[in-house]
Amino acid sequence: MTVEKVDATVADFDAHFDKLFAAGDDAEGKVKLLLFLADRDASSNQTWCPDCNVAEPVIYDRVEAAAKGKEKDVVLLRAYVGDKPTWRDPAHPWRADPRFRLTGVPTLIRWENGAAAARLGDDEAHLADKVDAVVNAAN
Repeated sequence: MTVEKVDATVADFDAHFDKLFAAGDDAEGKVKLLLFLADRDASSNQTWCPDCNVAEPVIYDRVEAAAKGKEKDVVLLRAYVGDKPTWRDPAHPWRADPRFRLTGVPTLIRWENGAAAARLGDDEAHLADKVDAVVNAAN
């Protein structure tokens, strides 16, 4: 099946999230994933977060592999947390949001029935078997 990647910032996240992850929308049969990442440096195309730079290729590889082996399409909403000072602010919207309660990036969340069904934090997001467990969690 296919992987649809949608990019969002703090400013436009709610619009993308509401459209793609509406609570009653699980009947579509799509695997819905949120990936919270550090912003990229335009000159290097790398993020300011070393963990993100290591985990991203692993996550994309495992998501693509899962989509090929499933009967379901995958929606991957990549949410960029901002620059390092913005992210470090304890009042960052995604740190404070009870739906996400982010403590680090990257964070991968599988979204089902209006809530996080599986989650992988920054300390394990580079491990293929852990990513597989989140992506392939039964719904």
